[in-house]
Amino acid sequence: MPETNDSYGLSAGSSRKEIQALPLPYEPRDPKTWRPRIGLVGCGGISVQHLRAYTAAGYDVAALCDRAEEKARSMRDRFYPSAEVYNDWRKIIARGDIEVVDLAAHPEQRVDMIGAAIDAGKHVLSQKPFVTDLDIGLRLVEKAEKKGVCLAVNQNGRWAPHWSWIRQAIAENLLGEVTSVHLAVNWDHNWIAGSAFEEVRFLILYDFGIHWFDIVSRFMRGRKPLRVSASLAAATGQKVRPPLLSQAIVEYESGQASLFFDANTRFGEQDSTYVAGTLGSARSTGPDLNTQEVTLATAQGLARPTLRGAWFPDGFHGTMGELLCAVEEKREPENGARENLESLALCFAVLESAARHAPVAPWSVRKMPA
Repeated sequence: MPETNDSYGLSAGSSRKEIQALPLPYEPRDPKTWRPRIGLVGCGGISVQHLRAYTAAGYDVAALCDRAEEKARSMRDRFYPSAEVYNDWRKIIARGDIEVVDLAAHPEQRVDMIGAAIDAGKHVLSQKPFVTDLDIGLRLVEKAEKKGVCLAVNQNGRWAPHWSWIRQAIAENLLGEVTSVHLAVNWDHNWIAGSAFEEVRFLILYDFGIHWFDIVSRFMRGRKPLRVSASLAAATGQKVRPPLLSQAIVEYESGQASLFFDANTRFGEQDSTYVAGTLGSARSTGPDLNTQEVTLATAQGLARPTLRGAWFPDGFHGTMGELLCAVEEKREPENGARENLESLALCFAVLESAARHAPVAPWSVRKMPA
């Protein structure tokens, strides 16, 4: 019998020596020469991250819009003092000098905005979740493709440094064929008490969890999910109405993924990612979304890259930068809307499974469950 390691079952010859991490291109990219004028629609709290990232990248935001015009004016004064302010998004779409629109309004409001922007020949970055109906999303994708404009989704988690490094490692085949993905996040989401978020039953699995379903789809790119099983429950002592405990298991042919969300963790918060493949594995852990340490394990040894940046606001730089690079390079953006429908199909199936307490096949649920 070969000698094995008692703790992990690894052969004694398995390498654990420290090796140099490869310099993977995980950071946001900018177009080489193209600097279009950008219009931002929706100046709520998350727009701070958009504008902080865009000013750091040197992007030209020429107009801001919000139904509550004072919000747009406040963001204008803080980030882009020379930008125009509107309370009607149609005025931004009508401006011929604006080539890219960033739509940060709510999903039910965005469908008409996206359609009008495409008709006007604008490239679009849509806030996540992209749509609440897969068929509507597909029609928008086809409309953009026919018009010859790029339609991308602001899945900013893809450019969180730890997730971005791991997906680049997968792209470079450092892990081989990915066979399993396991994600767990423990944090305190009771901060929503008294806000409109308390009315969202699937708050954790949908509004928050879409980033995790999207990164699972990206890590498992090319693998079709067969079934999902999910649940949600209220946590003892939670102070808000939506259930703060949820989990999902995703079955693939010769693969699996698991996602665990504990949004009632008051002490010792933790966020972890584990991706295993036929040639290696990648692990990332930390106390929150922005502070993470990554380890890549292969037959050559253990690599621990030193990463720069943070999810907020670098993830927002990544999504817009990728859209601009894609337009300049005449290709589909990595965060293109067509591919993002895969993430939404997975998410909608998870929500249906949690509601029915039964396994559900992705793509069988065409709309977000009520």
